[in-house]
This record gives sequence, structure tokens and C-alpha cells, in this order.
Amino acid sequence: MAAFRRAVDDGADGLEFDVQLSRDGQPVVIHDETLGRTTNGEGWVKDHTVAELMMLDASAGQEGFADARIPQLAEVLELVAAAGIKANIELKNSVLDYPGMEEIVLAAVGAAGLSEMVVYSSFSHASVRRIATLAPLAEVGLIYTRPLARPLRTAVSLGATAVHPDRRLVHGAGWIIRAHRRHLKVRAWVVNSPKKMLRLADRGVDGIFTDHPAVARAAGLGG
Repeated sequence: MAAFRRAVDDGADGLEFDVQLSRDGQPVVIHDETLGRTTNGEGWVKDHTVAELMMLDASAGQEGFADARIPQLAEVLELVAAAGIKANIELKNSVLDYPGMEEIVLAAVGAAGLSEMVVYSSFSHASVRRIATLAPLAEVGLIYTRPLARPLRTAVSLGATAVHPDRRLVHGAGWIIRAHRRHLKVRAWVVNSPKKMLRLADRGVDGIFTDHPAVARAAGLGG
């Protein structure tokens, strides 16, 4: 949670985070499907109850974060609501397909009163389609990090409202115009240098994902 609070303090327009399900079906916010890299636990997230997950040290060995824990989705949504910003929730359904994840996440967002403030995204085409079907008015982004043959056509066919490509796959202003003609927003990731931020803004992207919101603010982006 400390990183999310820091992002809010640095002027982020929104928070991007990944959701997985615990063994007892609770949505938790953690990037990896396994625990070893970012916590003192072992094994798959899906094989632990939410109570077990919340007992782990999630400081990833960083000094000053000794009390860091894996947050539940509801905790992060509470911060989003209090800050009055948007959230991009990535459903980590590409390595593992969590049955019912879309319904669970949609219910949590609805309970928090944030349905109009959340963008859902996934690498999983099936998950994008499920979210778009379950919540036709929601913003849904198709993420990809490798070239797709027809990313815009694919996104539209899945019911997505946006594409979220790796920044290296944003092919110029003309391509972004074509995306907009298909009623797709373009949000690029991960963009950390001011020069690249401004270049993408000049091309017409609708948003960027960055590890350094204060840098984006200093470059005149956001707001």
C-alpha cells in the first residue's frame, strides 16, 4: 500500500495494479502468480487463503517497508475512492485462468461505488471478452507486449474499448488515429523517461502507465 500512497502523493491520475484470487476466492493485489519474488512466502498465490497471504512480508527485501503486506482489493479501492482518482485493474488471467474472477472483481468495484472510475485490462483475450460481456458499459483494455497481427481489429472483436500496448508497439500518430476511429483508446506502458512521455503525448496517446508519476507531472502531463 505504501507504493500506492506514494503514487497518490506524487500526483498520479490513477493507480494500476494486478489482481489474483486466493484459495478461498478473495481478490488480492499482487503482481506475480507465485510468492517467492516479492514476499517471504512460497508457492502459488492461488494455493493460499487470504488470511495466510496477509501474514506474509511483502517488502521484497526493501528497507523501510518491513510492515508491507499483500493488500486485498477492497483496501486499494478504498484508497482510490478517497483520492478521487481512477484505477486500472489488470486481471491476471493469462498464466492461470481463475474461474469467476471477472464477476468477483466487478462485484468488489460495484460495492466500492467505483464502477465509473475503473478500467479493466488483461493479456487474456478470454478475460477481456468476459468483462466486456458482463459489464457492457465498462472500459476494458487489451494488453499486449508482443506484436499482434491485427491488434485494433482483435480488440474490437473482443468488445474492448482500449488497447494497452508496450510503448514500443505504438506505431505513430496515424495508427493512433485509426484506433480512435474504431472508438479505441490507446494507453502505453511502461513509460518512465520524460522524452518518451512527451513523444507519445505528441502522437496522441490517451494515457501512459509509468512508475514515476511525479516525472510525468513535471513534464506537463496529467491533470
